[in-house]
Amino acid sequence: GKDRIIFATKEDHETPSSAELVADDPDDPYEEQGLILPNGDINWNCPCLGGMASGPCGEQFKSAFSCFHYSTEEIKGSDCVDQFRAMQECMQKYPDLYPQEDENDEKSSKDLEAASTEASAAKEEKGSS
Repeated sequence: GKDRIIFATKEDHETPSSAELVADDPDDPYEEQGLILPNGDINWNCPCLGGMASGPCGEQFKSAFSCFHYSTEEIKGSDCVDQFRAMQECMQKYPDLYPQEDENDEKSSKDLEAASTEASAAKEEKGSS
């Protein structure tokens, strides 16, 4: 398939690396921008999401997180119950990938709330400079 196994010897590790580091390009559209991109979209590649946007429940996560992020309800995200339920049902099918905790329902919404708060703070910070 796509993977290739390479065995390295002790001698291989003793030779200094000849890899060259490339300076970061500030115009690189794929550069990590944080959770919220300058245009207000969600950055699904942000390491802060811990890979939740990919994997077998990635689409359900994106749906729930998007709903929560863009929610204008008095109780933010209260209009997203169906999306969160779908995400949780999906995750329960993959317990090895998504370990369950006792306060799982609370944890998901608290994590999203924290991420959303972090995003709002980051947006305000960018706007004030």
